[in-house]
Amino acid sequence: MALFLSTFVNKLDKKGRTSVPASFRLVLNKQAFQGVVGFCSYTHPTIEGMGVDRMQRLSESVDQLKVFSEEQDDLASAIFADAQMMAFDGEGRIIIPSLLLEHAHLEDSVAFVGRGATFQIWNPKLFEKHRQQARARVHEKKATFKIWGSDA
Repeated sequence: MALFLSTFVNKLDKKGRTSVPASFRLVLNKQAFQGVVGFCSYTHPTIEGMGVDRMQRLSESVDQLKVFSEEQDDLASAIFADAQMMAFDGEGRIIIPSLLLEHAHLEDSVAFVGRGATFQIWNPKLFEKHRQQARARVHEKKATFKIWGSDA
């Protein structure tokens, strides 16, 4: 599985266009839809970004919940109702719709933040604050994890 790694800050023009980092495009171009699927994060002022294959897996996971349950309805509404498919143009750019721009407080630049199988699109200043807080929480809690498939 290809991964989204690192953080890239790119300009955002008045039309909501921004260049997707080349390493992210490399991962996304291997899928049926040539572009980004994004939706409003329900935990932070950011856009959750991924390929259409990952979005399909999210849909299948929500389908595993009890049909018509409040949990299924809430998750489907939070994820899929605002989701947007943003196709690449000839220069590797996407147009971020106003709903997503407003949610993430994006103005003249965006930070593409790798998260392994997914990524986020942040206002760079808000992300820096979030990153510092996250690092402080990890340090405070001495957070660790077991590497999947490993005895270490």
